[in-house]
Amino acid sequence: MRLSSIMTGSVQSVAPGATLAEAARKMASQDIGSLPVCSGRSAVGIITDRDITVRAVARGLDPNRTSVQDVMTREVLSCRADSDVEEACRLMERNHVRRIVVTDGNDAPIGVVSLGDIALRLRSEGP
Repeated sequence: MRLSSIMTGSVQSVAPGATLAEAARKMASQDIGSLPVCSGRSAVGIITDRDITVRAVARGLDPNRTSVQDVMTREVLSCRADSDVEEACRLMERNHVRRIVVTDGNDAPIGVVSLGDIALRLRSEGP
């Protein structure tokens, strides 16, 4: 099974200079827990709801004044849309992450796949 069949497409992103409050509002409006951080069409990081709470709010940083680039994860883990789901699972397991960015042939972000997406797909396929 290919990632393209289970990923959440139409990926939203955020700029590195956006505030954490802006990123959180975008996550809330889309009911998602992470956003690729993009400069142009390239992902330069990823910001999660956990990054905002643990790396910023818990440390007393002001989400209205702190930029995404100050707390984002700079290493972007990704797989191409035509990659096998097993490859994504191995990448997540090896790096202890719950989500990865799905890219097109030019390495531009086009979606996100999460452990939840994988679990739902496996559940729907049944034993």
